[in-house]
Amino acid sequence: MPDLANEVVDHRFKALPPDAEGLTVGELAAQRRNLFTGGFTTPVLALSAESVEHNLRLLETYAERHGLAFAPHGKTSMAPQLFDRQLAHGAWGITAAVPHQARVYRAHGVDRIFLANELVDPVALRWLAAELDADPDFRFVCYVDSPRGVELMDEALRAAGATRPLDVVIELGAGETARTGARTGADCAAVASAVAATTTLRLVGVAGYEGEVPGADEEKVRAWLHRLTALAADFDKAGLFDPAAGEIVVSAGGSAWFDTVAEVFAELPALSLPVLKLLRSGAYVSHDSGHYRTLTPFNRIPEEGALEPAFRLWSQVVSRPTPAQAFTNAGKRDAAHDLHLPEAQVVRDARTGEVRPADGITVTGLSDQHAWLRTEPGADLEVGDWVGMGLSHPCTSFDKWQLIPLVEADGTVVDYIRTFF
Repeated sequence: MPDLANEVVDHRFKALPPDAEGLTVGELAAQRRNLFTGGFTTPVLALSAESVEHNLRLLETYAERHGLAFAPHGKTSMAPQLFDRQLAHGAWGITAAVPHQARVYRAHGVDRIFLANELVDPVALRWLAAELDADPDFRFVCYVDSPRGVELMDEALRAAGATRPLDVVIELGAGETARTGARTGADCAAVASAVAATTTLRLVGVAGYEGEVPGADEEKVRAWLHRLTALAADFDKAGLFDPAAGEIVVSAGGSAWFDTVAEVFAELPALSLPVLKLLRSGAYVSHDSGHYRTLTPFNRIPEEGALEPAFRLWSQVVSRPTPAQAFTNAGKRDAAHDLHLPEAQVVRDARTGEVRPADGITVTGLSDQHAWLRTEPGADLEVGDWVGMGLSHPCTSFDKWQLIPLVEADGTVVDYIRTFF
């Protein structure tokens, strides 16, 4: 397993102090530098150490309270250090979407992977067969949604000489105009029959993604989830699940509807084997200040707690050409912008170090390397000030940064989170 602490700090990593060149990441972390006075350059993305820990504990507690397992989607962060902490906080495993992600997980010691896609790439299947054969403790589950997909998987696994069957779950599509997945019960049954005709695959459950329900609202999501649990019960009654697996997997749950998933999964009747009720929400680890702040189920269930946005992008005012305009040095290369623009939250005064609310300051656009700010009359902002921005959409925030300072509330950097996109 790679030792991330021994990676050498150099020009590859944005914003790190130039005088740290040649240190290892572990050595730099041990210095506990201050984000604002320790030599970091702007723009710099920071993760709140306290908020990350809070969010990890909150979902662990939520899952325990509702009898759920969870395999958070690793594509959110692609950060093995965060995977380790998610696993330490009760995660069953980590979810992936594509083979590269699974390879990263395995390189960093993840023993349980749920791949939320039909895997038909023969090269990836050959690699997977070797991983499964080499490690009897490695558990891998992936979607199937078509007889043709089953055929391709079977051919590739037989060609690879696989000795362990690959566990698969049938993906139930979220609707006629939704994304992937078998659309009807009959379609699902055809896929199950195709799996049963192979020796390389074994059917262990059903799954899907309720976030793709067209026009999703609570009623529509709940109706689709009832279809999913009914499919699990029908297939179990028909003896379609392989009893050698020892459990039946029923999985759903993105970051917007996991409360409804928990309620419907709680209604699932007893089946012939224990049921692994598996959530796959991933954005919770950092949360955000936009998209997921609005969508999180904790808005509907405040008695269960609340997630905290952990990202803050700090950039510096480099131009103040008019009383109504300012520009900082962070842009599309640094900030997520696929869902919403960043939100100006605080200003750190370049003269005094005082941090104050970003009153009267709004981000109105991004260039490649500039944020456009509109400043209202009386907004206190000058060249050299640092502007702290909240971001929307964790997935496209993490993937712009290879090494992210993990920062305590007083500005002390206690670690660096390495990403692998």
